[in-house]
Amino acid sequence: MSHAKKLNELEATAICGNDISSSCLYVSALAISYAGQYAWLALLVVGAVLFLFRKIYGEVVGALPLNGGAYNVLLNTTSKRNAALAACLTILSYMATAVLSANEAMHYLHTLWHSLPIISATMGLLALFLLLTILGMSESAIVAVVIFITHLLSLTLLVGVAVWYLAQNGFDNLSLNFQMPVKGGSVMNALFFGFSAAMLGISGFESSANFVEEQARGVFQKTLRNMWVVVTVFNPLIAFLAIAVLPLAEVGQHTETLLSHMGTVTGGPWLGTLISINAVAVLSGAVLTSFVGVSGLMKRMTLDRILPQFFLKENKRGSNYVILITFFVLCVSVLLITNGKLGPLAGVYTISFLSVMAFFALGNFLLKRKRPNLPRPVYAGIITVTLALLGVFVALYGNVKIHPEYLVVFLQYFLPTMAVVSIMLNRIAILNFILKAVDAFERHLPRASRLGRLMVRRQLRELSKQEFVFFTKGDNVANLNKVMAYVVENEFTNRLKIVTLLKDGENYPQDLLNDIRVLDRAYEQIEVDFVTMEGKFGPELIEELSEKWCIPKNFMFIGSPGDRFPYQISELGGVRLII
Repeated sequence: MSHAKKLNELEATAICGNDISSSCLYVSALAISYAGQYAWLALLVVGAVLFLFRKIYGEVVGALPLNGGAYNVLLNTTSKRNAALAACLTILSYMATAVLSANEAMHYLHTLWHSLPIISATMGLLALFLLLTILGMSESAIVAVVIFITHLLSLTLLVGVAVWYLAQNGFDNLSLNFQMPVKGGSVMNALFFGFSAAMLGISGFESSANFVEEQARGVFQKTLRNMWVVVTVFNPLIAFLAIAVLPLAEVGQHTETLLSHMGTVTGGPWLGTLISINAVAVLSGAVLTSFVGVSGLMKRMTLDRILPQFFLKENKRGSNYVILITFFVLCVSVLLITNGKLGPLAGVYTISFLSVMAFFALGNFLLKRKRPNLPRPVYAGIITVTLALLGVFVALYGNVKIHPEYLVVFLQYFLPTMAVVSIMLNRIAILNFILKAVDAFERHLPRASRLGRLMVRRQLRELSKQEFVFFTKGDNVANLNKVMAYVVENEFTNRLKIVTLLKDGENYPQDLLNDIRVLDRAYEQIEVDFVTMEGKFGPELIEELSEKWCIPKNFMFIGSPGDRFPYQISELGGVRLII
């Protein structure tokens, strides 16, 4: 995506807000089906858990403001393999979001246009947002803003009409609903299952962290606040009004289109039609969020060489069109494979989204332990993170208990995805194995063996020739050791430049050179090049060295950055700190 124009608060909120606020169209009915008359209370508990995650996301992304969400925090606190696990879950979540939202939008449109071919229309909607995101972030943000504002106005109108309806007709229906038997046999069971199901109502909250680099300074925290306000106000309120206006049995008959039915009952057919049109628009906005979010994530994974480098190709508008087209093809293939029966994808959606939230909380714990000195604008206390993580685990358990078949379906999608990423992460080992296999056939097929050996060795040289750069201010041998260990454990390369910047007339510490020599002997597989130069660390130097040494900016690490690290990391466009 282009970095020339950063997204403002409204644009960034709209892109991720369309996803999370689209839950208002289905989460109330979902919560009522499991919690009955206490659904509004279960949704308030969901809002409380989301409030805890506001601080968790704020701390993590504030300390490490790079695209990638849970992938980014795990990459900076554990290993690339653990980070890839979170990335696969996030991609699956986005894929399920895009297909489910597009298909549900066309179902709403089908109620207004009965001859609409749903499968073809779903593919058309996915293609439309593919085109918009290829055109660029700014253009797609304008569409997102229009959809988001229209959606909030429609929900406000529905709430206002429902309140007026109750003022005219009284609360007799609410009283009758509370006299009905409690779902699950007890209030606690009702709240447990209602909360577990309703946690899907906050899907989309993680999206903002996946395109934080496209947002203007200070916008990210505001997007978290705005999303929290929308779902905490509208979801419980709409559920309460639905219980007050409609009998519980009637709610169950209109689960997929509860809001439009509620609008028809309280305001007339015109309001029901308006809500249906709004549903088509905002669910379409959730499709846009998926394209934008997955683009930021997959670009970051490609820069870290987890995905093939051709994904980095950009058009004149700065969009990574190969990533976007690949995501579109995956979505369409899933739609065709399931033939529009998207129940199985709901299982993937449920487990992958909640798992991503859990990884973010775990990443927060790791950040506190491994990177305690990183400046951060927000700090989430240990109790806060623990309660949030516990809430996610409860929701995961509840959803598996409600639909145990979801776990099997989830594994059917997740395991092949992880297999592809694992192959990419273990390319060196796989190529070495192929090299030995080729040598074994040398007696029987000498020409083919020589050709195969040549091709494999060429691939191995290509993977290992990329250099990494580490900037250091002094002779902290512990930090240098961590850098060497990181490269050995996570990267394909065996070449590392250690750079120290000197002032005019300044000499490097002799102990630093001695430490590097010791580490060079300890890590025989790494070729270490020690470089000293005069200069000041900053964006200009990074750009100069990146071009001079042909090294991507995200392959440059910095140590002992000081208090200005958050500024440096966001302005340098990809420079990472790994110690």
